[in-house]
Amino acid sequence: MQRRDVLLGGLSLSLLPLAARAASGIGTVNVLYAGSMVNMMEHGIGPAFDKATGGSFRGYAGGSNKLANEIKGKLIPGDVFISASPKVNDSLIGAANGAWVDWYVGFAQSPLVIGYDPNSKFAADLKTKPWYEVMQMPGIRIGRTDPKLDPKGKLTVDLLAKAETVYKLPGLAEKVLGAPENPAQVLPEETLVGRLQSGQMDAAFFYSTETTDLKIPFVTLPKETALSAHYTATVLNGAPHADAGIAFLAFLLGDEGKAIMRAHGLGLTALKVTGDATKVPPAIQALAKSGQ
Repeated sequence: MQRRDVLLGGLSLSLLPLAARAASGIGTVNVLYAGSMVNMMEHGIGPAFDKATGGSFRGYAGGSNKLANEIKGKLIPGDVFISASPKVNDSLIGAANGAWVDWYVGFAQSPLVIGYDPNSKFAADLKTKPWYEVMQMPGIRIGRTDPKLDPKGKLTVDLLAKAETVYKLPGLAEKVLGAPENPAQVLPEETLVGRLQSGQMDAAFFYSTETTDLKIPFVTLPKETALSAHYTATVLNGAPHADAGIAFLAFLLGDEGKAIMRAHGLGLTALKVTGDATKVPPAIQALAKSGQ
């Protein structure tokens, strides 16, 4: 069999297990990823991975907590899990949590921002007035994700609680959000962008990677209240296509994957491994040790 010398982000495919180097290509990889990455994964990383490796990317988007619950319930077969919060990965570590994860690597961050419809009657106010004043205005339609299912929804609730203290505005969270799970505001992460772009809401809480990627105008939150997503990735224990999962992660964290992530507005960070380092595949260890 002739060796395939495909490069995954600067690493020779020969660093990966033999099964991941079959002449027929990498094979299928099922990637469960945070819904804030939909455009980047489906139109950037996924197609580029397939082209570079001969693999077949199959993506499933959703709130990180929701995906973790589906992993635990064995409702969806996953090879790679990409979360917007390290705490979600922690909920999959250990026998009590099903031992789905032994390790994960942090690789990017993205601040929480307020994206808005440029045609909204509140657009001018969002450009010129304090965000917390505009978000209390009568009639404004606000969108956000479920704090129980998605780290972005939890960060939104935390942001309003923080703003109450910073700006000395008791009751601000209730005035802006209503109940934490207010059905008039809470929407699935993967539909939030579409709802805003179609004019069904005036403003919504997003990560900056989403607004930058899709050219949605947004308000950057002041430093004193700023909060961010911290993206992590791992290959799940018991993954049906573990070798393909390793290949995908090596591509994502390598040079080509990083270039795509930057182009889609992600703020990359130095790779940081958490958990049992002895279980990290050699291809991922090599990237982490290189200081990328």
